[in-house]
Amino acid sequence: MSIVKINVLTVPEEQRETLEKRFAARAGAVEGSDGFEWFELLRPVEGTDTYLVYTRWRSEEDFQRWLAGRGQAAHGGGAQGGGAQGHRPKPAATDATLWSFEVVQQTGPKQA
Repeated sequence: MSIVKINVLTVPEEQRETLEKRFAARAGAVEGSDGFEWFELLRPVEGTDTYLVYTRWRSEEDFQRWLAGRGQAAHGGGAQGGGAQGHRPKPAATDATLWSFEVVQQTGPKQA
């Protein structure tokens, strides 16, 4: 079964739009990666400043390969989108934690 990685981001109210624009600007950056299955950016709606970045992968090895390659640039290891002289913009999140899960059961809508 697949594995799920959830990046838990603390994002102050004044940085929410910045965070969402940054994710929108790099849409497509992960979709072509070997083993990638799903992505969702979840915006908080009730009394919290915590965003969840949900990705699902075929295996831990696929995630680690992405992280060591394309993921490194996406998470601060490269200078793309960094403005003058390769400086990166200030992060929109003030804290981040990565949760990891194995999918042990799954279901989808019934087919008619």
